[in-house]
Amino acid sequence: MDLSCTLIIFGGTGDLAHRKLMPAIYNLLHEKLLPENFAVVAVGRKEKTSEGYREEIYHSIREFSRFKIDEGTWNHLKDKIYYRTLDFLQEEAYISFEAFLRDKADQHHTRGNRVYYMAVAPEYFEGIVDKLHRHCMDRDVTGWQRVVIEKPFGRDLSSAKYLNDKIVQVFQEENTYRIDHYLGKEMLQNIMVLRFANMIFEPLWNNRFIDHIQITSSETMGVENRGDYYERSGAMRDMVQSHMLQLLSLIAMEPPNDLDTESVRNEKVKVLKALKKIEGKAVDQNTVRGQYGACKTGNEEILGYREEVRVNLKSTTETFVALRVFIENFRWAGVPFYIRTGKRMPEKSTEILIQFKTMENILYFKDKQLQPNILVIRIQPMEGIFFQFNAKEPGTRQRIIPVEMDFCQNCRIGINSPEAYERLLYDVMRGDATLFARWDEVEYAWKFIDSILEEWKDHIPVFPNYAAGTWGPKEADELLEKDQRNWINR
Repeated sequence: MDLSCTLIIFGGTGDLAHRKLMPAIYNLLHEKLLPENFAVVAVGRKEKTSEGYREEIYHSIREFSRFKIDEGTWNHLKDKIYYRTLDFLQEEAYISFEAFLRDKADQHHTRGNRVYYMAVAPEYFEGIVDKLHRHCMDRDVTGWQRVVIEKPFGRDLSSAKYLNDKIVQVFQEENTYRIDHYLGKEMLQNIMVLRFANMIFEPLWNNRFIDHIQITSSETMGVENRGDYYERSGAMRDMVQSHMLQLLSLIAMEPPNDLDTESVRNEKVKVLKALKKIEGKAVDQNTVRGQYGACKTGNEEILGYREEVRVNLKSTTETFVALRVFIENFRWAGVPFYIRTGKRMPEKSTEILIQFKTMENILYFKDKQLQPNILVIRIQPMEGIFFQFNAKEPGTRQRIIPVEMDFCQNCRIGINSPEAYERLLYDVMRGDATLFARWDEVEYAWKFIDSILEEWKDHIPVFPNYAAGTWGPKEADELLEKDQRNWINR
């Protein structure tokens, strides 16, 4: 397969380009997955030369690449990197920019193939795509052109539809890649293998055997320097609408007919369509939101959300969300999915926990409290699978205890798992959209959370309601306790 192309990164001076995209490109070259006929053009508003930009990128790769930088590999890559100063919304600037791209791309024989990566604030998406179209940079009969859109994709269903219409009018759906870096993580890709390649799991993957499922994504950090962005999004838009619902759709989907891109995406969409809508009074019964407050740990003073830079002192933006969700289909009827995500929590972790139903009190278990079987899929930072089951304790007494099987993928010597952006950039170049969100996935995710956000607007919460360094507000615990369950923090 010919992967020849020019990667154009709008926002090439930003944090995403330095910490993720450029190190990913270097890693692909290190792994011999980057095509020989390749160039990368970083676009930014700051005045820089290509030589100066390459020097900056060298230091970023040294810091953030998963491989120790090799001078030979770097020298091979640096000659493919260019920088272009550009005002994203200035019409005339695109005339010389197109000439610049043709000049540089022709040197590397990229055959007119281009990937436009939007590593910029969402308010620039429409304007950049419009300028590319006006100057015929979205079409070239000698090659293909694709656009990669970073989240957030809109603020609600209405704005998402508007933005989608503007983009697909230019690039078409098959050339639009809505990126969610969670889907590039190694263990997330392993979910389908775990389910569909192991006979011990798939027959039990339903409401007959599973009691409930917990999906947690927690961060120890606060909003840091992203206060202005977070004020516009909050945890619901930033995490639940994209990452958390993607995790849910993968864990709950039906087996696809094959591993074709559209077959997998079709099954994910069916899950999102089957989500029971949460609206009206049900919002209070099934959702919890929180905002972290200040606390002191040892000699360290941790700021509350309202004290962070560029955050309103009276902000009602949520930094924590917990949901109880039901999927109304034959496989999952009656099984609650508990979702939570938050900042300033005790651990940085993303994992899916499946708790199986307990055994009936029969045989010699009658007077003993057996622990349930638990399967945990760890996505980050630890990658692996944990399984808890019951066994007899060694000795003369008939005592049953929970024992554990624990596979840690990135603990093993010699395993250096690819970063999510490596896999996703490689897939864009190959034209494989399996790990990218199709428009109807985005649409049904927004439909689900819009009704919650609408109800929240009419009720002003009492914030802050959890201290930094804790597992969120007490109401999140009560959400499960009223179902005689509890969050399992491993």
